[in-house]
Amino acid sequence: MAIEESEFTSDAWSSRMMAEEIRSVHTRYLVAEEDGVVLGYAGLLCPRGAHEADVQTIAVLASARRRGTGRRLLRELLEEAARRGAREVFLEVRADNPGAQTLYRSEGFEEIGVRPAYYQPDGVDAIVMRAPLPRASEETA
Repeated sequence: MAIEESEFTSDAWSSRMMAEEIRSVHTRYLVAEEDGVVLGYAGLLCPRGAHEADVQTIAVLASARRRGTGRRLLRELLEEAARRGAREVFLEVRADNPGAQTLYRSEGFEEIGVRPAYYQPDGVDAIVMRAPLPRASEETA
């Protein structure tokens, strides 16, 4: 919860919300660590056999950014979504987070909409993004 609270100060999830997410059979959470220190984590919502998945969160300590940690976590989530049968992945990103937006675009996400004042309590818009995933038959072709 320390990373959640330090990186998402105004809209951090509660420990109860996080615990419920992690326990769900429909989610997959990953942790990135180095020398026993947690650098970040990421979560995916994707029921097996569903055609859509949703990146729930990616958080990386400020001191660990720009080292590929977020990209590795995102790629692992996309691979997991494909294994579970998803054909596309969605996410929301704060409009005031250009670093994350750049990462997502570089991994194939495109902006498909805006959710006004989505993040509370500060009222920041969410940019909704989508990335297609290759189907299993396309990967082996």
